[in-house]
Amino acid sequence: MKQLLLLMVTLLLCAFTIHAQHQHHMSVKDTVLPHKHIRNTVMGDKQPDQGMQDTGMSMEAPMSHAFSLQLPMNRNGSGTGWLPDSAPMYGYMMHSKKWMYMVHGNLFLRYTSQDVGRKGNRGDSRFDAPNWFMLMAQRKIGKKGLFHYNVMMSLDRLTEGGRGYPLLFQSGESWQGKPLVDRQHPHDLFSELSVSYSYAFSRKVDAFVYFGYPGEPAIGSVAFMHRPSALSNPDAPVSHHWNDGTHITFGVATLGVRVDKFKLEGSVFTGREPDENRYNFDQMKFDSWSGRVSFAPSPYWTLQVSHGYIKSPEMLHPEEDIHRTTAAAIFNLPLHHDNWINATALWGLNKPTDHSGEHAVLIEGALRLKKTEIYTRYEWVQKSVEELALDPGKYGASTLFPVHALTAGLSYDLLQVARTRLALGGQFGAFFNDRQLDDLYGRNPIALQVYLRLYPGLMKMKHP
Repeated sequence: MKQLLLLMVTLLLCAFTIHAQHQHHMSVKDTVLPHKHIRNTVMGDKQPDQGMQDTGMSMEAPMSHAFSLQLPMNRNGSGTGWLPDSAPMYGYMMHSKKWMYMVHGNLFLRYTSQDVGRKGNRGDSRFDAPNWFMLMAQRKIGKKGLFHYNVMMSLDRLTEGGRGYPLLFQSGESWQGKPLVDRQHPHDLFSELSVSYSYAFSRKVDAFVYFGYPGEPAIGSVAFMHRPSALSNPDAPVSHHWNDGTHITFGVATLGVRVDKFKLEGSVFTGREPDENRYNFDQMKFDSWSGRVSFAPSPYWTLQVSHGYIKSPEMLHPEEDIHRTTAAAIFNLPLHHDNWINATALWGLNKPTDHSGEHAVLIEGALRLKKTEIYTRYEWVQKSVEELALDPGKYGASTLFPVHALTAGLSYDLLQVARTRLALGGQFGAFFNDRQLDDLYGRNPIALQVYLRLYPGLMKMKHP
Protein backbone atom coordinates (compact mmCIF):
# COMPACT_ATOMS: atom_id res chain seq x y z
CA MET A 1 0.00 0.00 0.00
CA LYS A 2 2.88 2.41 0.75
CA GLN A 3 4.26 1.85 -2.76
CA LEU A 4 0.84 2.55 -4.30
CA LEU A 5 0.38 5.75 -2.30
CA LEU A 6 3.90 6.88 -3.24
CA LEU A 7 3.10 6.17 -6.89
CA MET A 8 -0.10 8.21 -6.66
CA VAL A 9 1.69 11.21 -5.10
CA THR A 10 4.42 11.03 -7.76
CA LEU A 11 1.84 11.06 -10.55
CA LEU A 12 0.09 14.05 -9.01
CA LEU A 13 3.41 15.93 -8.98
CA CYS A 14 3.96 14.97 -12.63
CA ALA A 15 0.49 16.26 -13.47
CA PHE A 16 1.29 19.60 -11.80
CA THR A 17 4.51 19.85 -13.84
CA ILE A 18 2.74 19.04 -17.09
CA HIS A 19 0.04 21.57 -16.29
CA ALA A 20 2.63 24.30 -15.69
CA GLN A 21 4.26 23.57 -19.05
CA HIS A 22 0.87 23.52 -20.70
CA GLN A 23 -0.02 26.94 -19.31
CA HIS A 24 3.35 28.30 -20.46
CA HIS A 25 2.85 27.22 -24.07
CA MET A 26 -0.88 27.71 -24.48
CA SER A 27 -3.71 29.85 -23.17
CA VAL A 28 -6.95 27.96 -23.58
CA LYS A 29 -10.28 28.82 -22.02
CA ASP A 30 -12.39 26.05 -20.56
CA THR A 31 -14.76 25.71 -23.49
CA VAL A 32 -15.11 22.32 -25.17
CA LEU A 33 -14.80 22.30 -28.93
CA PRO A 34 -17.84 20.56 -30.43
CA HIS A 35 -17.27 18.24 -33.37
CA LYS A 36 -18.07 20.78 -36.06
CA HIS A 37 -15.30 23.02 -34.78
CA ILE A 38 -12.82 20.17 -34.65
CA ARG A 39 -13.68 19.39 -38.24
CA ASN A 40 -13.63 23.02 -39.36
CA THR A 41 -10.26 23.69 -37.73
CA VAL A 42 -8.47 20.65 -39.10
CA MET A 43 -10.24 20.07 -42.40
CA GLY A 44 -11.29 23.58 -43.37
CA ASP A 45 -14.91 22.49 -43.66
CA LYS A 46 -17.20 25.52 -43.70
CA GLN A 47 -20.46 23.57 -43.42
CA PRO A 48 -21.58 23.26 -39.79
CA ASP A 49 -22.93 19.91 -38.58
CA GLN A 50 -26.54 19.95 -37.51
CA GLY A 51 -27.44 20.06 -33.84
CA MET A 52 -24.05 21.29 -32.58
CA GLN A 53 -23.44 24.24 -30.31
CA ASP A 54 -21.25 27.17 -31.49
CA THR A 55 -18.70 28.38 -28.95
CA GLY A 56 -17.03 30.98 -31.15
CA MET A 57 -13.61 30.23 -29.66
CA SER A 58 -10.33 29.97 -31.56
CA MET A 59 -7.06 28.06 -31.53
CA GLU A 60 -4.00 28.81 -33.65
CA ALA A 61 -2.48 25.35 -34.18
CA PRO A 62 -4.69 22.36 -33.38
CA MET A 63 -3.22 18.86 -33.31
CA SER A 64 -4.39 16.72 -36.22
CA HIS A 65 -5.01 12.99 -36.35
CA ALA A 66 -1.87 10.88 -35.87
CA PHE A 67 -1.99 9.47 -39.42
CA SER A 68 -3.72 12.18 -41.41
CA LEU A 69 -3.44 15.95 -41.65
CA GLN A 70 -7.01 15.95 -42.94
CA LEU A 71 -8.69 14.36 -39.89
CA PRO A 72 -9.32 15.62 -36.34
CA MET A 73 -7.25 14.33 -33.43
CA ASN A 74 -10.38 12.96 -31.77
CA ARG A 75 -10.34 10.10 -34.27
CA ASN A 76 -7.12 8.77 -32.68
CA GLY A 77 -7.74 5.41 -31.05
CA SER A 78 -5.10 2.82 -30.23
CA GLY A 79 -2.46 1.75 -32.73
CA THR A 80 -3.87 2.84 -36.07
CA GLY A 81 -7.53 2.24 -35.09
CA TRP A 82 -10.29 4.84 -35.41
CA LEU A 83 -12.62 6.40 -32.86
CA PRO A 84 -15.52 8.64 -33.94
CA ASP A 85 -14.69 12.29 -34.56
CA SER A 86 -17.08 13.22 -31.74
CA ALA A 87 -15.18 11.18 -29.12
CA PRO A 88 -14.13 13.04 -25.96
CA MET A 89 -10.41 13.31 -25.24
CA TYR A 90 -8.84 13.50 -21.79
CA GLY A 91 -5.26 14.71 -21.62
CA TYR A 92 -2.76 17.56 -21.50
CA MET A 93 -1.65 19.30 -24.69
CA MET A 94 1.61 21.21 -25.24
CA HIS A 95 3.36 22.58 -28.29
CA SER A 96 6.63 24.15 -29.38
CA LYS A 97 7.41 25.88 -32.64
CA LYS A 98 7.42 22.65 -34.68
CA TRP A 99 6.07 19.92 -32.38
CA MET A 100 2.66 19.13 -30.89
CA TYR A 101 2.44 16.92 -27.78
CA MET A 102 -0.36 15.23 -25.87
CA VAL A 103 -0.05 13.30 -22.59
CA HIS A 104 -2.80 11.11 -21.20
CA GLY A 105 -3.32 8.03 -19.03
CA ASN A 106 -5.32 6.27 -16.34
CA LEU A 107 -4.52 5.08 -12.80
CA PHE A 108 -6.86 3.12 -10.52
CA LEU A 109 -6.08 2.63 -6.83
CA ARG A 110 -8.59 -0.03 -5.87
CA TYR A 111 -9.75 -3.04 -3.90
CA THR A 112 -11.32 -5.84 -5.93
CA SER A 113 -12.99 -9.03 -4.73
CA GLN A 114 -13.83 -11.71 -7.29
CA ASP A 115 -16.41 -14.22 -5.97
CA VAL A 116 -17.53 -12.25 -2.92
CA GLY A 117 -19.50 -15.09 -1.37
CA ARG A 118 -16.70 -17.61 -1.97
CA LYS A 119 -19.07 -19.89 -3.84
CA GLY A 120 -16.14 -21.51 -5.61
CA ASN A 121 -12.39 -21.86 -5.23
CA ARG A 122 -11.16 -19.74 -8.15
CA GLY A 123 -11.85 -16.26 -6.84
CA ASP A 124 -9.42 -13.89 -5.15
CA SER A 125 -9.31 -10.45 -3.50
CA ARG A 126 -6.59 -7.80 -3.34
CA PHE A 127 -5.55 -4.15 -3.34
CA ASP A 128 -3.87 -3.11 -6.57
CA ALA A 129 -3.48 -0.31 -9.11
CA PRO A 130 -4.04 -0.97 -12.85
CA ASN A 131 -2.45 1.86 -14.86
CA TRP A 132 -1.12 3.16 -18.18
CA PHE A 133 0.44 6.42 -19.39
CA MET A 134 1.02 7.71 -22.91
CA LEU A 135 2.87 10.47 -24.77
CA MET A 136 1.94 11.36 -28.36
CA ALA A 137 4.05 13.76 -30.45
CA GLN A 138 3.96 14.92 -34.05
CA ARG A 139 5.24 17.53 -36.48
CA LYS A 140 4.62 18.41 -40.11
CA ILE A 141 7.15 17.42 -42.75
CA GLY A 142 6.73 19.89 -45.58
CA LYS A 143 3.18 20.88 -46.47
CA LYS A 144 1.68 17.40 -46.86
CA GLY A 145 3.74 15.10 -44.64
CA LEU A 146 3.27 14.24 -40.96
CA PHE A 147 5.69 12.47 -38.62
CA HIS A 148 4.27 10.99 -35.40
CA TYR A 149 5.49 8.88 -32.51
CA ASN A 150 3.84 7.23 -29.48
CA VAL A 151 5.32 6.17 -26.16
CA MET A 152 3.02 4.13 -23.94
CA MET A 153 4.08 2.69 -20.57
CA SER A 154 2.51 0.71 -17.74
CA LEU A 155 3.66 0.06 -14.17
CA ASP A 156 1.40 -3.00 -13.90
CA ARG A 157 4.33 -5.29 -13.14
CA LEU A 158 5.04 -3.25 -9.98
CA THR A 159 1.46 -2.68 -8.88
CA GLU A 160 -0.04 -6.03 -9.95
CA GLY A 161 2.86 -8.45 -9.58
CA GLY A 162 3.76 -11.12 -12.12
CA ARG A 163 0.37 -12.87 -11.90
CA GLY A 164 -1.65 -9.76 -12.59
CA TYR A 165 -4.99 -9.03 -10.93
CA PRO A 166 -7.89 -11.40 -10.17
CA LEU A 167 -10.68 -11.51 -12.78
CA LEU A 168 -12.99 -14.52 -12.97
CA PHE A 169 -12.99 -16.43 -16.28
CA GLN A 170 -10.16 -14.33 -17.70
CA SER A 171 -7.44 -16.27 -19.56
CA GLY A 172 -4.34 -15.61 -21.65
CA GLU A 173 -0.54 -15.53 -21.28
CA SER A 174 1.39 -17.21 -18.45
CA TRP A 175 3.41 -16.78 -15.26
CA GLN A 176 6.25 -19.05 -14.11
CA GLY A 177 5.46 -21.53 -16.84
CA LYS A 178 1.80 -21.91 -15.92
CA PRO A 179 -1.24 -20.45 -17.73
CA LEU A 180 -2.87 -17.38 -16.21
CA VAL A 181 -6.51 -18.29 -15.55
CA ASP A 182 -9.04 -16.18 -13.65
CA ARG A 183 -6.46 -13.37 -13.70
CA GLN A 184 -5.64 -10.50 -16.04
CA HIS A 185 -1.95 -10.46 -16.94
CA PRO A 186 0.10 -7.32 -16.24
CA HIS A 187 1.06 -5.20 -19.22
CA ASP A 188 4.65 -4.61 -20.27
CA LEU A 189 6.57 -1.58 -19.02
CA PHE A 190 6.91 -0.42 -22.63
CA SER A 191 3.49 -1.09 -24.13
CA GLU A 192 4.06 0.94 -27.30
CA LEU A 193 7.08 2.56 -28.93
CA SER A 194 5.98 3.45 -32.44
CA VAL A 195 6.76 5.86 -35.25
CA SER A 196 4.74 6.70 -38.36
CA TYR A 197 4.76 8.88 -41.45
CA SER A 198 1.69 9.92 -43.42
CA TYR A 199 1.28 11.87 -46.63
CA ALA A 200 -1.80 13.78 -47.81
CA PHE A 201 -2.36 13.34 -51.54
CA SER A 202 -5.55 15.38 -51.33
CA ARG A 203 -8.19 16.30 -48.79
CA LYS A 204 -9.84 12.89 -49.19
CA VAL A 205 -6.85 10.64 -49.85
CA ASP A 206 -3.82 10.00 -47.68
CA ALA A 207 -1.53 7.07 -46.88
CA PHE A 208 0.64 6.13 -43.92
CA VAL A 209 3.29 3.68 -42.76
CA TYR A 210 3.56 2.63 -39.09
CA PHE A 211 6.20 0.67 -37.20
CA GLY A 212 6.04 -0.38 -33.56
CA TYR A 213 8.41 -2.23 -31.25
CA PRO A 214 6.16 -2.83 -29.47
CA GLY A 215 3.07 -1.67 -31.34
CA GLU A 216 -0.45 -2.69 -32.34
CA PRO A 217 -1.29 -4.44 -35.64
CA ALA A 218 -4.38 -3.69 -37.71
CA ILE A 219 -6.69 -6.24 -36.14
CA GLY A 220 -9.62 -5.80 -33.78
CA SER A 221 -11.26 -2.68 -32.46
CA VAL A 222 -9.63 0.16 -30.55
CA ALA A 223 -8.12 -1.43 -27.41
CA PHE A 224 -10.28 -1.34 -24.29
CA MET A 225 -8.17 1.20 -22.33
CA HIS A 226 -8.64 3.78 -25.13
CA ARG A 227 -12.37 3.33 -25.73
CA PRO A 228 -14.47 6.13 -24.18
CA SER A 229 -17.11 3.54 -23.21
CA ALA A 230 -14.54 1.69 -21.04
CA LEU A 231 -12.42 4.46 -19.48
CA SER A 232 -14.01 4.24 -16.02
CA ASN A 233 -13.89 0.43 -15.82
CA PRO A 234 -10.66 -0.81 -14.16
CA ASP A 235 -11.04 -4.36 -15.55
CA ALA A 236 -10.01 -5.70 -18.94
CA PRO A 237 -12.82 -7.45 -20.83
CA VAL A 238 -13.06 -11.22 -20.43
CA SER A 239 -13.11 -11.23 -24.26
CA HIS A 240 -9.81 -9.32 -24.42
CA HIS A 241 -7.96 -12.08 -26.33
CA TRP A 242 -10.79 -12.40 -28.87
CA ASN A 243 -10.53 -8.79 -30.01
CA ASP A 244 -7.76 -6.44 -28.85
CA GLY A 245 -5.29 -8.83 -27.22
CA THR A 246 -2.62 -7.92 -29.81
CA HIS A 247 -2.37 -4.30 -28.64
CA ILE A 248 1.14 -5.02 -27.29
CA THR A 249 3.08 -6.81 -30.02
CA PHE A 250 6.86 -6.82 -30.29
CA GLY A 251 7.32 -6.06 -33.96
CA VAL A 252 4.59 -4.49 -36.12
CA ALA A 253 4.70 -2.92 -39.58
CA THR A 254 1.48 -1.48 -41.02
CA LEU A 255 0.70 0.17 -44.35
CA GLY A 256 -2.61 1.97 -44.78
CA VAL A 257 -4.55 4.21 -47.15
CA ARG A 258 -7.60 6.36 -46.46
CA VAL A 259 -10.05 7.26 -49.20
CA ASP A 260 -12.65 9.69 -47.85
CA LYS A 261 -14.60 7.79 -45.16
CA PHE A 262 -12.91 4.43 -45.71
CA LYS A 263 -9.53 3.15 -44.60
CA LEU A 264 -7.78 -0.04 -45.73
CA GLU A 265 -4.70 -1.25 -43.89
CA GLY A 266 -2.57 -4.35 -43.58
CA SER A 267 0.03 -5.47 -41.06
CA VAL A 268 2.81 -7.99 -40.66
CA PHE A 269 3.72 -8.67 -37.06
CA THR A 270 5.05 -11.08 -34.45
CA GLY A 271 2.39 -13.58 -33.43
CA ARG A 272 3.82 -14.58 -30.04
CA GLU A 273 2.28 -12.73 -27.09
CA PRO A 274 4.63 -10.89 -24.69
CA ASP A 275 6.66 -13.18 -22.46
CA GLU A 276 6.66 -13.21 -18.65
CA ASN A 277 9.48 -10.65 -18.39
CA ARG A 278 7.54 -7.39 -18.54
CA TYR A 279 10.68 -5.24 -18.72
CA ASN A 280 12.44 -6.66 -21.78
CA PHE A 281 11.96 -6.44 -25.56
CA ASP A 282 10.91 -9.73 -27.14
CA GLN A 283 12.28 -11.02 -30.42
CA MET A 284 10.72 -9.72 -33.64
CA LYS A 285 9.67 -12.47 -36.08
CA PHE A 286 7.03 -10.94 -38.40
CA ASP A 287 5.44 -14.37 -38.87
CA SER A 288 1.80 -13.20 -38.78
CA TRP A 289 -0.43 -10.93 -40.83
CA SER A 290 -3.74 -9.05 -40.64
CA GLY A 291 -6.00 -6.79 -42.68
CA ARG A 292 -8.64 -4.31 -41.56
CA VAL A 293 -11.27 -2.13 -43.23
CA SER A 294 -12.59 0.85 -41.26
CA PHE A 295 -15.52 3.12 -42.13
CA ALA A 296 -16.60 6.42 -40.54
CA PRO A 297 -20.10 7.05 -41.95
CA SER A 298 -20.69 10.10 -39.73
CA PRO A 299 -18.95 12.08 -36.97
CA TYR A 300 -20.58 9.79 -34.39
CA TRP A 301 -19.78 6.31 -35.69
CA THR A 302 -16.82 4.17 -36.69
CA LEU A 303 -17.10 0.60 -37.96
CA GLN A 304 -14.41 -2.00 -38.61
CA VAL A 305 -14.00 -5.56 -39.80
CA SER A 306 -10.68 -7.38 -39.65
CA HIS A 307 -9.07 -10.75 -40.06
CA GLY A 308 -5.63 -12.05 -39.18
CA TYR A 309 -3.43 -15.09 -38.94
CA ILE A 310 -1.57 -15.23 -35.61
CA LYS A 311 1.38 -17.61 -35.47
CA SER A 312 1.89 -19.44 -32.15
CA PRO A 313 0.47 -16.73 -29.83
CA GLU A 314 0.69 -18.78 -26.62
CA MET A 315 4.09 -19.69 -25.19
CA LEU A 316 2.66 -22.82 -23.52
CA HIS A 317 1.06 -24.05 -26.78
CA PRO A 318 3.64 -23.16 -29.46
CA GLU A 319 2.14 -25.62 -31.95
CA GLU A 320 -1.21 -23.80 -32.01
CA ASP A 321 -1.90 -21.00 -34.52
CA ILE A 322 -5.05 -18.85 -34.58
CA HIS A 323 -7.15 -17.22 -37.28
CA ARG A 324 -8.92 -14.25 -35.67
CA THR A 325 -11.89 -12.42 -37.20
CA THR A 326 -13.48 -9.34 -35.62
CA ALA A 327 -16.18 -6.76 -36.26
CA ALA A 328 -16.92 -3.70 -34.14
CA ALA A 329 -18.96 -0.51 -33.98
CA ILE A 330 -18.11 2.47 -31.75
CA PHE A 331 -20.61 5.28 -31.11
CA ASN A 332 -20.23 8.65 -29.40
CA LEU A 333 -22.86 11.33 -28.97
CA PRO A 334 -21.75 14.66 -27.44
CA LEU A 335 -24.47 16.32 -25.39
CA HIS A 336 -24.53 19.85 -23.97
CA HIS A 337 -22.38 20.89 -20.99
CA ASP A 338 -19.57 18.34 -21.34
CA ASN A 339 -21.89 15.32 -21.31
CA TRP A 340 -21.48 12.28 -23.57
CA ILE A 341 -23.03 8.97 -24.51
CA ASN A 342 -20.38 6.39 -25.42
CA ALA A 343 -21.03 2.86 -26.64
CA THR A 344 -19.16 -0.06 -28.21
CA ALA A 345 -20.37 -3.35 -29.69
CA LEU A 346 -18.00 -6.00 -30.97
CA TRP A 347 -17.71 -9.62 -32.00
CA GLY A 348 -14.61 -11.76 -32.18
CA LEU A 349 -13.86 -15.28 -33.39
CA ASN A 350 -10.72 -17.26 -32.59
CA LYS A 351 -10.27 -20.31 -34.80
CA PRO A 352 -7.37 -22.40 -33.43
CA THR A 353 -5.63 -24.98 -35.57
CA ASP A 354 -7.64 -28.23 -35.69
CA HIS A 355 -10.24 -26.94 -33.18
CA SER A 356 -13.70 -25.45 -33.35
CA GLY A 357 -14.00 -21.68 -33.46
CA GLU A 358 -14.60 -19.81 -30.19
CA HIS A 359 -16.87 -16.74 -30.30
CA ALA A 360 -17.12 -13.66 -28.09
CA VAL A 361 -19.57 -10.75 -27.99
CA LEU A 362 -19.16 -7.51 -26.03
CA ILE A 363 -21.57 -4.60 -25.57
CA GLU A 364 -20.53 -1.73 -23.32
CA GLY A 365 -21.83 1.77 -22.72
CA ALA A 366 -21.22 4.84 -20.58
CA LEU A 367 -23.27 7.94 -19.83
CA ARG A 368 -21.12 10.89 -18.83
CA LEU A 369 -22.91 13.66 -16.90
CA LYS A 370 -20.17 16.17 -16.11
CA LYS A 371 -18.71 14.77 -12.86
CA THR A 372 -20.71 11.54 -12.86
CA GLU A 373 -20.31 8.51 -15.11
CA ILE A 374 -22.62 5.50 -15.22
CA TYR A 375 -21.26 2.56 -17.17
CA THR A 376 -22.01 -1.05 -17.97
CA ARG A 377 -20.55 -3.98 -19.89
CA TYR A 378 -22.04 -7.27 -21.05
CA GLU A 379 -19.98 -10.14 -22.48
CA TRP A 380 -20.69 -13.58 -23.82
CA VAL A 381 -17.56 -15.66 -24.37
CA GLN A 382 -16.99 -19.30 -25.30
CA LYS A 383 -14.16 -20.58 -23.12
CA SER A 384 -12.48 -23.88 -23.93
CA VAL A 385 -11.15 -26.51 -21.55
CA GLU A 386 -7.65 -25.33 -22.46
CA GLU A 387 -8.48 -21.66 -21.77
CA LEU A 388 -9.83 -22.47 -18.29
CA ALA A 389 -7.06 -25.01 -17.51
CA LEU A 390 -9.57 -27.82 -16.92
CA ASP A 391 -9.08 -31.57 -16.92
CA PRO A 392 -9.93 -32.75 -20.48
CA GLY A 393 -10.59 -36.26 -19.13
CA LYS A 394 -13.35 -34.92 -16.90
CA TYR A 395 -14.86 -32.20 -19.08
CA GLY A 396 -14.01 -33.37 -22.61
CA ALA A 397 -11.14 -31.95 -24.65
CA SER A 398 -13.36 -30.19 -27.20
CA THR A 399 -15.99 -28.79 -24.81
CA LEU A 400 -16.75 -25.06 -25.01
CA PHE A 401 -18.28 -23.37 -21.96
CA PRO A 402 -20.44 -20.28 -22.53
CA VAL A 403 -19.75 -17.55 -19.97
CA HIS A 404 -21.97 -14.50 -19.48
CA ALA A 405 -20.40 -11.56 -17.62
CA LEU A 406 -22.33 -8.44 -16.61
CA THR A 407 -20.77 -5.32 -15.06
CA ALA A 408 -22.40 -2.11 -13.81
CA GLY A 409 -20.50 0.78 -12.24
CA LEU A 410 -20.69 4.38 -11.07
CA SER A 411 -17.91 6.97 -10.88
CA TYR A 412 -17.95 10.51 -9.46
CA ASP A 413 -15.25 13.18 -9.77
CA LEU A 414 -14.35 14.33 -6.26
CA LEU A 415 -12.02 17.14 -7.27
CA GLN A 416 -9.93 18.64 -10.05
CA VAL A 417 -6.48 20.12 -9.43
CA ALA A 418 -4.26 21.46 -12.20
CA ARG A 419 -6.58 19.92 -14.78
CA THR A 420 -6.12 16.50 -13.18
CA ARG A 421 -9.21 14.73 -11.85
CA LEU A 422 -9.67 12.37 -8.91
CA ALA A 423 -12.79 10.21 -9.02
CA LEU A 424 -14.36 7.77 -6.56
CA GLY A 425 -16.06 4.75 -8.10
CA GLY A 426 -17.38 1.29 -7.56
CA GLN A 427 -18.75 -1.53 -9.65
CA PHE A 428 -20.70 -4.76 -9.41
CA GLY A 429 -20.07 -7.83 -11.53
CA ALA A 430 -22.09 -11.00 -12.04
CA PHE A 431 -21.01 -14.14 -13.91
CA PHE A 432 -23.40 -16.72 -15.31
CA ASN A 433 -21.51 -19.90 -16.07
CA ASP A 434 -22.27 -23.42 -17.26
CA ARG A 435 -23.60 -25.62 -14.46
CA GLN A 436 -20.76 -28.08 -15.09
CA LEU A 437 -18.41 -25.48 -13.64
CA ASP A 438 -20.33 -24.94 -10.39
CA ASP A 439 -17.88 -27.11 -8.43
CA LEU A 440 -15.08 -24.69 -9.39
CA TYR A 441 -16.80 -21.31 -9.58
CA GLY A 442 -20.02 -21.83 -7.68
CA ARG A 443 -23.33 -20.84 -9.18
CA ASN A 444 -23.34 -17.30 -10.58
CA PRO A 445 -20.39 -15.79 -8.64
CA ILE A 446 -20.42 -12.09 -7.79
CA ALA A 447 -17.58 -9.54 -7.96
CA LEU A 448 -17.35 -6.16 -6.21
CA GLN A 449 -14.76 -3.39 -6.22
CA VAL A 450 -14.20 0.19 -5.10
CA TYR A 451 -11.55 2.53 -6.48
CA LEU A 452 -10.01 5.95 -6.74
CA ARG A 453 -9.27 6.95 -10.31
CA LEU A 454 -6.66 9.56 -11.26
CA TYR A 455 -6.89 10.87 -14.84
CA PRO A 456 -6.49 14.03 -16.96
CA GLY A 457 -9.29 16.51 -17.44
CA LEU A 458 -11.32 16.93 -20.61
CA MET A 459 -9.33 18.50 -23.45
CA LYS A 460 -10.21 22.14 -24.12
CA MET A 461 -9.69 23.74 -27.53
CA LYS A 462 -10.70 26.84 -29.47
CA HIS A 463 -12.15 27.52 -32.88
CA PRO A 464 -10.60 30.12 -35.19
